[in-house]
Amino acid sequence: MRTILLIEDGRLVRTILEKNLNRSGYRVFTAADGEHGLRTAQQHHPDLILLDMLLPKLTGLDVLRALKSDDSTRDIPVIVLTGLSKSNAERLKESGASAFFEKSDHNLQGGSANLIWTIEQVIANKNVKSQASAVGG
Repeated sequence: MRTILLIEDGRLVRTILEKNLNRSGYRVFTAADGEHGLRTAQQHHPDLILLDMLLPKLTGLDVLRALKSDDSTRDIPVIVLTGLSKSNAERLKESGASAFFEKSDHNLQGGSANLIWTIEQVIANKNVKSQASAVGG
C-alpha cells in the first residue's frame, strides 16, 4: 500500500483529504505543522508528500527546502497544496515541488478526484524515473 504524508494545518481540509485518500487505497500520515511534518517524513519515508504552504512553526517552503536538501527525503515527490495563485507554481517547482495543486472548495469536492489524479501522475512519473535510473546506471 502506498503511503502519503499530508502536511496541512487546517483540520477540516486535513480530515476531508485523509478520508478521500484512505478511500482511494492510500495509507495516510498527517501533520498539522511544518516541524511535525518534517520529522514524520524523515521517520516514515512516504511515497509522496502533500504539503500546504501556509503552516505554523515552519512554512511549507521551509519544509520543502529541508526535504530536498536531506539525502533521506530528497527523492520523495512533493505536491504543493495552496490557496495561493498559480503564479507561484514555477518558483515552487524550482525549489523541488513535483506538482502544484490549488486548494479550493471546487477542487476538494467529489472525493478529491482531481487531487487523486495528480497524485497518481506524480507517482507514475517517479516510477518511470526510478526505472530509467536503474537501467542506466
